[in-house]
Amino acid sequence: MKKSDFFEKIKKAVTENILGEPFTASEVNSKCENVLLKSKSFLSKHAKDNPGKYTPYFIRISRGLYKINSLLN
Repeated sequence: MKKSDFFEKIKKAVTENILGEPFTASEVNSKCENVLLKSKSFLSKHAKDNPGKYTPYFIRISRGLYKINSLLN
C-alpha cells in the first residue's frame, strides 16, 4: 500500500521536529508549505474510525486537533 504524499510530508515534519503534535490543519499548512491548502478535510477524512473507511493516518485528539497514528509508521 502506497502511503499518501500528504501524509509522508506531515510525518516527515513531525519526525524532524518542524511540526509539533498534536497539530491543526492550519499548523500543518504553515509548517509544510501549504500542503493541505486544497485538501482541508484531509486530516479528518483520514482520522482513526472515519466513516468512509479511509486509511487512518491520524488520531483525532479533539475537534481539529490530530496526531500521527503510530500504528502506521
